Amino acid sequence: MIPGRLMPRRAAAATWRFLRSAPITFVWLIVLLITTIIQRSATPHELDVMLGERSTNLHHLSNDPLDVLVTSLFWIDGSYWLPYLVLFCVFHVPAERWLGSLRWLIVGLSAHVIASYLSEGALGLAIRDGMASSSMVNVTDVGVSYFLAAIVGVLTYRIAFPWRWIYLAGILVVYGLPLVSDLTFTGIGHFSSLLIGLAWYPITRGRPGRPWNPWDTVRRLTRRPTSATGTRRPAQT
Repeated sequence: MIPGRLMPRRAAAATWRFLRSAPITFVWLIVLLITTIIQRSATPHELDVMLGERSTNLHHLSNDPLDVLVTSLFWIDGSYWLPYLVLFCVFHVPAERWLGSLRWLIVGLSAHVIASYLSEGALGLAIRDGMASSSMVNVTDVGVSYFLAAIVGVLTYRIAFPWRWIYLAGILVVYGLPLVSDLTFTGIGHFSSLLIGLAWYPITRGRPGRPWNPWDTVRRLTRRPTSATGTRRPAQT
């Protein structure tokens, strides 16, 4: 048993190891927390201007693409940060830990850039053909979802068979259903990002560690603790 005075120290050390395992993810989360606080303190007009200046829309992608492609990654199109904390811990942390920071960035950023142009290109065609309003040239489009969708896709190769097929089917439904039910330029961007993540299979080859098997995790969590003599302790009633 760990002495009570050592438990906070052990917990702090474990937390630090967890943070160090995915440094860019957690720095990114801190920046998103700061910008979310700024958003919450802004008036509706100020918020519209703030996000509009950082949007990867047709106007900005034509005039200052590098600026908006970078700055749009640090703003959330919404007022709640906690859901992103959960999503980052579920997807980005294991991906950065598994791939390494550089490979993780390559996968996510490539999808962020390519999907932004694909989705806005589709919107541009819709505007040209009269299927969308010309005001959509300046539509607000910020956030981290294209980057995240690519990571969700590439994590397919981290999962052991046959669970990999179940995971793949699930994410294809989640990202593909909006294309069928209500086709939008963001839906095109999300599905494109997912496919880009799946296309990065070569970057995953040779990565250390066995594929993750959910069943093994369940068995570890449900295993009864053993005593010092190696015998299983009876369940307490």
